[in-house]
Formats: sequence, structure tokens, C-alpha cells
Amino acid sequence: MSVGRCAILGWVLTRVYRVAVLAGGLAAVVAGFAPAGVAEGRPKPRLVLAPLSGPVGTRVAVRGAGFRPRMKGRVVLGARRVASFRATRRGLFLVKFVIPAGRSGQVRLVAEQVVRGRHGSLRRLRWAKVHFRIVARGSSVLPAGGPGAGSGGPPGGSPGGSAGGWWVPPQHLTWYWQLQGTINNGEPVSAYDIDGFDNSASEVAALHGQGKHVVCYVDVGTYEPGRPDSGKLPTSAEGADVEGWPGEKWLDVRQLGVLEPIMTARLRMCREKGFDAVEPDNMDGYENKTGFPITAQQQLAYDEWVAGEAHALGMAVFQKNDGEQTAQLVSYFDGALDEQCNQYAECSNYRPYLNAGKPVLNAEYGSSSGSFCAADNGAGIMGARFGLELDGTTFEPCW
Repeated sequence: MSVGRCAILGWVLTRVYRVAVLAGGLAAVVAGFAPAGVAEGRPKPRLVLAPLSGPVGTRVAVRGAGFRPRMKGRVVLGARRVASFRATRRGLFLVKFVIPAGRSGQVRLVAEQVVRGRHGSLRRLRWAKVHFRIVARGSSVLPAGGPGAGSGGPPGGSPGGSAGGWWVPPQHLTWYWQLQGTINNGEPVSAYDIDGFDNSASEVAALHGQGKHVVCYVDVGTYEPGRPDSGKLPTSAEGADVEGWPGEKWLDVRQLGVLEPIMTARLRMCREKGFDAVEPDNMDGYENKTGFPITAQQQLAYDEWVAGEAHALGMAVFQKNDGEQTAQLVSYFDGALDEQCNQYAECSNYRPYLNAGKPVLNAEYGSSSGSFCAADNGAGIMGARFGLELDGTTFEPCW
């Protein structure tokens, strides 16, 4: 090769080298400004709140994942630091705090891990954000659609009051439950519990016209074939079959990001039809063979989220079954509805609601009403015997 050609080749190689160095430097700069989790190949940080809304004084649980392992961080609500955490070796954390006084409405909540530079400036290493809605106590935002408290009330019991924008059911709440067939709306009770999908706004309005509050039955823990929105539930969130209910499958309540928009839409449907309260069914998956390793704490987080969403929409909400977690849930719910607590000797699980002046509703099926009414009345539980089909053919109240 001639000297001239060698010189040209050397010049070209030098230019290529300089371009490569410059490209590498730019890549490093870009990586430095990339969102946490992208440059380092880690999963993006994420947060789950339970509940997502509530008045000042609400106890909130914040669960984080995808944070830098074993590093400290802080949780900031608006401009106020409300908690600190130290991520586990897997980048997880759980903290709880109480919503402080000062403002209402939607507030941003941020969990972040920061470091201080040489000149005192702070740099975020990992962070994620969500929003919490602070509801003013006693506000008229999203008032309940049913009959107002103090207006004489419905027959058969006290109408209850209102707080935080939703109906507060009284402890002595007479009630009727029918989830199938044409609703028999002539029972002399204070509240009706009917299916949210299968009944129209006009049916709710007809019951309101009789001075009755109306509870919206909606499933939040299982896949039900045939529901209008069942196709929106991904198969990845569907688990084992629900025993005794063909086609119904347990849902993975750990996947809140997947379930949240679907369940929120169901609750909004209840509100738009004028319902006063919600009965969210199948909130005890962790006690069953769901096909998922759901823990008691994960079930609590989901249940608390459901309660918060119902309240944010201006509706009361009843704890459905899951009596073993009543002590943790009583402050989130406005009452409880249990099935066969006498048959399975579980009625004492709901005493925290009775001690708080909230209603406990009990449905028994196989037994005659005479075999359990004395026990329910003595405990202050509002018990009644229904047919297992809940089609209106059997109704024997204890009051």
C-alpha cells in the first residue's frame, strides 16, 4: 500500500474513532436523563393506594414496587411529607399514614428516592406518582340519590343520616334482597338490595318513590360470564373456577391496575342509576382456591380500595362476607352483609360493626327462621331467611 493511501486510511480511522467517542458520550448523557427504570433496565416504579379517596383523617396504605433496593425514600402528599420508607431487597415497600388537614379535592402523591449532589441540589433516582381525592366531610358533592334523611323516612326502620356526601345506614336497617326475577318492590322495609346490571334507573326511582334506599349488587372479585363488560377482563386476571357457579372464575385482585378501570366503571354505573349504596360481592378470594397466591394483606388493600371508590362516588358501601378481616375493614365500610353466619358460627366476627353503631345484615338459607332469629335479634343483627336463588320466592325477616 502506498504512503498516500496509508495516510488517507489513517485519517478516516481517526474520524470514525472520534464519531464513536462522541456517540458514546451522547448515549451516556441521554441515559443520565432517561426515566428511572429505563436506563438501568429495571421495572418502572409503581404505586398502589388503598383507598383512593376519603376525608381528612382517613388512614391510607401506600404500596410501592420497582424502587431501588434497600434505599430510603419519602412519600409526599401535595407539598407535605407524610411518610418515609426503606425499600426491601426486591424494591418493595409498604407505609401507612393519615390524611392531614389543610385542603380538599384531588392531590398528587409522590413516592421518591433522592440523593443530594455536591452543591446541595436533590436528584430523583426512582419515583412514581398517583392521585388521592380528599373529600370534605359533610360536603354536598355527589349527594346520595335516595330519600333525604329527616324527611319522615321509609317504613320499617330508621332512614339513617348522611356524612361525607353519602347515605349512612342505621344500625336497625330493615332490608330485602332479590338478585333474580322481576323485583317485588312491595316489601315494607327501609332498603332494597338488587342487581346493578339487571335493574334500570327507573326501577331505582320507583323504590325511591316509596321512600326506600337502594343497594347496588355488583361483583368485584370474580369473572361472571354474560355481564356486559365481562369481555374487558383479561384472561391473565382470571383464575380458578368458583365452586358451585359454572363459568365463574376468581379474579387476581393483586392486579389493581387491570381491575381498577373496570370496577370503577361498574361503581359509576350504580351511581348513574341512582343507587344509594353498593354491595361488592366476592371480596374474600384470599380464603378460597383462586389459583393465585393472594395474601390477606393484598385482599385488604383491594377491599379498602373498593370502599374508597364507592365513597368517592357518593355511595355507602357494605362489607360482603370476609368476617375474619372485619377489625381492619370496619373503619372503611358503612355496614356488613354476611351469608349464613349462624350456620357457620361466624356472627361474632361482625361485632366491631355493631359496636360502631353500624348495621350487620345476615342472610340464612336452609334453616327455618325460628332457628336463628332469636340469636340475631339478641345480638342486634338484622337477619332474614331467603331462598338460595334470591328470586323473591322466600323472605322471612326476623324483625
